[in-house]
Amino acid sequence: MSENIEIRARETIQNIQPYLPGKPIWELQSERGLAQVIKLASNENPLGPSPYALKALNHSLTDIHRYPDANTSILRKEIASKLDVKPEQLIITNGGDELITLVSESFLEPGDEIIIPSPSFSEYEFGANLMGANIIKVPLGENYTFNVDTMIEKVTERTKIICICSPNNPTGTYLSKANLQHLLEALPKDVLVLFDTAYSQYAVAEDYTNGLEFVRAGYPIVVLQTFSKVYGLAGLRVGFGAVPEFIIQHILKVKEPFNVNALAQVAAAAAIHDDEHVHLSLQSNIKGRKQLYRAFKELSLPFIESMSNFVLVELGPNAKSVYEQLLDKGIIVRYGGTWNLPCHIRVSVGTKFENEVFIQGLGEIMKS
Repeated sequence: MSENIEIRARETIQNIQPYLPGKPIWELQSERGLAQVIKLASNENPLGPSPYALKALNHSLTDIHRYPDANTSILRKEIASKLDVKPEQLIITNGGDELITLVSESFLEPGDEIIIPSPSFSEYEFGANLMGANIIKVPLGENYTFNVDTMIEKVTERTKIICICSPNNPTGTYLSKANLQHLLEALPKDVLVLFDTAYSQYAVAEDYTNGLEFVRAGYPIVVLQTFSKVYGLAGLRVGFGAVPEFIIQHILKVKEPFNVNALAQVAAAAAIHDDEHVHLSLQSNIKGRKQLYRAFKELSLPFIESMSNFVLVELGPNAKSVYEQLLDKGIIVRYGGTWNLPCHIRVSVGTKFENEVFIQGLGEIMKS
């Protein structure tokens, strides 16, 4: 019967490709009969979740028969006190991905334009395609630096949003505070900047900014942050946007009620104050990055020094084969073809042991 049915999807759906996450551990174990699998594909915190969050979760399990707070009042208050913004300037979302979609739904019409540096996080394109907007890609410069002036030159009367990920996924490069201010000052007043700082806690460059000072100053900017990375709460799906009040009222109109579950709210409200976990995660990441850098230098593999918890490394035309051979060894990384980087892989920084397993496996493959 199905061959006689002709249900037509929206035209814009034809331009959308489903997001391809990193392969889960259980899937690789099942496919290849492996006892041990090392996952360095999804930029997760190798130290695990915030202990503050775990303690809070244990005290909240008996309340899950209640609906979550649709206004996320407690969590917004805790984040606001930690980051020196107003609770009214915060929107809590089901991971950072939902915020990207909400911004697209709030401000994009068919035929509008959205400017995106390339390569970068694919969800910006998803939001634009969903709303029928046109995507203007601006290639990153030498060593994957941001071309701010080129982005400004690409702005037209149809431009509505510029998306910037800093530190950028998958390159690990960042936009300096001076360059962000230059961009904000140069843009027309009706262009919104979506500034994705999901990896901001890992950035140690002196001229880096997480963008929050520009929210406080009232610039047309949405700063995205997440609890999935340094706080280790990826499985709970909770992120947030810091947004000037005159902008946030529009985004709130398209947000679903109860979009962030009760346990995620409780865990995040505790984790935001876990300074020790953040510090330990940062120190572990700095050491892990150096461990990977040394190995790549020994193997004569070009790589980009990262301000995040992953490293982009160039393997050459056999990168896809190397990726597959790593899977055979029980090591999951991310193949660069996702970002039109077919000669690269992206490696999350793991524990010292996980990094050692990856380095040994990669060395065996490259020398074979």
